[in-house]
This record gives sequence, C-alpha cells and structure tokens, in this order.
Amino acid sequence: MKQSIKIFFLSVMTLFAVNFATMAQDTVATEEVEATEVVAAVEEVIEAEVVETEAEYVEENIDLGETFVNFFESMGLTQMVEDPRYLIMIVIACLLFYLAIVKQFEPLLLLPIAFGMLLTNLPGAGLFHEELFAGGHVHWADMANGAGLLDFLYLGVKLGIYPCLIFIGVGSMTDFGPLLANPKSLLLGAAAQIGIFLAFFGARLLGFDAAEAASIGIIGGADGPTAIFLTSQLAPHLLGPIAVAAYSYMALVPVIQPPIMRMLTTKEERQIEMKQVRSVSKKEKIVFPIMVTIIISLLLPDAATLIGCLMLGNLMKECGVVDRLTKTVQNELMNICTIFLGITVGATATAGTFLSWGTLGILAMGICAFAFGSAGGVLLAKFMNLFLKNKINPLIGSAGVSAVPMAARVSQKVGQEENPTNYLLMHAMGPNVAGVIGSAVAAGILLSMLG
Repeated sequence: MKQSIKIFFLSVMTLFAVNFATMAQDTVATEEVEATEVVAAVEEVIEAEVVETEAEYVEENIDLGETFVNFFESMGLTQMVEDPRYLIMIVIACLLFYLAIVKQFEPLLLLPIAFGMLLTNLPGAGLFHEELFAGGHVHWADMANGAGLLDFLYLGVKLGIYPCLIFIGVGSMTDFGPLLANPKSLLLGAAAQIGIFLAFFGARLLGFDAAEAASIGIIGGADGPTAIFLTSQLAPHLLGPIAVAAYSYMALVPVIQPPIMRMLTTKEERQIEMKQVRSVSKKEKIVFPIMVTIIISLLLPDAATLIGCLMLGNLMKECGVVDRLTKTVQNELMNICTIFLGITVGATATAGTFLSWGTLGILAMGICAFAFGSAGGVLLAKFMNLFLKNKINPLIGSAGVSAVPMAARVSQKVGQEENPTNYLLMHAMGPNVAGVIGSAVAAGILLSMLG
C-alpha cells in the first residue's frame, strides 16, 4: 500500500515537472515571437519615416525650384522682354512727362495722363484690366474678382462722372459777358465746330466706324472733357489715344493756329481794330445760363448733361449767393476730378490699343479737325465782314475752338504783331466761350445720332 502511494506521488511530481517545463518552453517561444514582431514593427516604422523624410525632401526641393521659376516668370522685366511693347509705352509716357514738366504743355492733365499710362503698362502690376470693360460695358460680376485700383477709378470716366464734374468747375470759371456783349461771336464759335464734322467724314474714309469717327472728330472742338465724355460713351477703346491727342493739340494752340490765321487773312484784316464791348448787367449774366440750359436741353436732350453742368457752375459764380460752393467747385472738386480723370484716361492707353496704325490715324485726323475748326471761325468772320458796317477782325474767329483762354490769347498776340495798339483779347473771349457751348452741343448731336 505504502509502495503504491509512493509510486503515485512520484508520478504526479513527474507529470507536474514535465508540464512546467513545457509551459516555460512555450513562454520563452512566445516571448521570442513577440520580440521578433516588435523588432519587425520598429524596423517598418523606421523605414516608413525614412521614406517619408526622403519624399518630403524631394518635394521641398521641387517646390523651391518651382517657386523660383514662378517668381522669375512673374517679374515685370521678364514680361517686358517677352513683349517689348511695354517698354515702348513706358518711353512714350516719359515723353509726355517731358512735355508736361519741361515744356509745360497742359501739365494739369497731361502729367496725370502720362502717369496713368505708365502705371497701366507696368507688366504684372494688374492695376487696370481692359477685359472688365470689353464691349463698351462694365462687367460688374467680374469686378469683385481681382479688379485693380484703376479699374474702380475708371468707373468715374465710364459712367461720365468726372467730365461732368469738371464742366461744373469750367462753368464756374467762365465769364460769358463778352459773348453777351457781342452775340455775333456765338456764330464764330459755332463755325469753329465745322472741324468736328469734317474730321468725322475723314475718319470714316480711313476705315473707322461711325462711333469711332465721331469720337475722333470731337478732338476738333479742342475741349478735353467733352472729348473724353463722348469717347467714353461711343468708343471707350479709343479713349487713351483720343485723350492724348486732344490735350496735346490744346497745348499746341500757340504753334498750330498762327500759321493758319496768317494764311487765311491779309495784313489789313489783321490790323482791324474793334470797338470796346458794352458792359453786361448782372441780371443778364444770371438769366443766360438758365435760358441756355432750358433751350438747348429742349432742342437736344443728349446735350443736357454737359450743358447743364457747365451752366450750373456759371450760375453759381454769377448769382453771388453761394460763394463757398463756388470756391469749392473751382478748387477742391476741380482738382480732385482732374487727378482721377487724368490717371484713369491714361490707364486706357495700353500697349495693345495705343500701338496701332489706328492711333496714327487718330493723331492725323485730330490735327486736321483742329486746323479745320480754326479755319472755319476765321473764314466765317471774313464772310460776315461782307455785310457788317463795323468790321470784325477775322483773327478772333480762330478762338472759337474752345481752348479757353489760350486761343483768345493767341488771337491777341497775332493781332498785336500787326498793330501794337490793337487789343483783341476781350473780343476773342466771345467766340472762345461760345466754342465751349458749341463743342458740347456738337457732342450732343453726335451722341443722339450714334449713341
């Protein structure tokens, strides 16, 4: 019995020892497997990090290279090399700076125009986008997507705001007294507008359409704001060349007009002395702008905008009860609008529109319009002298082109060259201010026919 118990006890101990050894062996094997799996996982993580780091390095190097390439391509110098027309336009802008600053040719507007031309032709600056105004319309939906500063300022031109505000200032600085003292001078101012219509037909022969020809013809009125107003309505794509031509020729009045005046008159005609004009009452000066606005607006509604603004400024000046407003219109309002108008008009002179054969045609027809206008006033004065007892000096007829007061001063200067005792300035101011009205009326006629 004891022997059996002893054998059973030894069997149980042996079995326990075997199981313990097996369990220990399995544990070691499991730990080895787990250790192997951990090592493999760590190696995979390290390998993944190495691959990711290499990819990031390569990607960073590629992005850096593309950044330098994109930066180089976006430089204005690079774009200027690709399209040399930008450089040509910058040179033209610098030429206008020279004329405005050194020669003082209409500097108040020619200088802002030149700077606007400079800004719009700086490659990559994105200050003005022609496509936002393509087809003669404002693409309002696209204005919020990357429009430049000059795009927003140009709305004042496109909507006809700046020229009209400037006309208020012009009216407040204009004295219609010489015109009222000698109503016949109104005919001389009207005759000078013949250049507008002759240039219109000439431009049509050169291949311009009716709207473009009308915008070119208005240069002959020698009235910058009127030319800009009409062109912005009929042919906005020609605004830059037409504005530059209009103000350049206005500045060249002392050069262009004297040869025409001498060619069309005799020495005896240039020596004609005119009687002193009568004094005009304040009541006449107050009633005049009101009556002109009513009559012209009823006969030609499309001229009401320009004529109304012109006469509003004049009424403010003559009535004498709104001195503070008159001073504001003559100074602050006029100056601000002149700056905005000049810069934005210059901005339309992009390389694509300005550097073309059409621009040469505009310049050629513009000077023809100006010459025909000057000649028209002189010839009508000569014709009127056939019927008048008190003769008119034909030289004052050239002042009807509206370049106030420069054209009147040219008449005075040429007249005094022949007769030092002759004073034609006040007589010439009559057709001169009549020309302002005449150019606005001519613009209204063209706008009503073609707008």
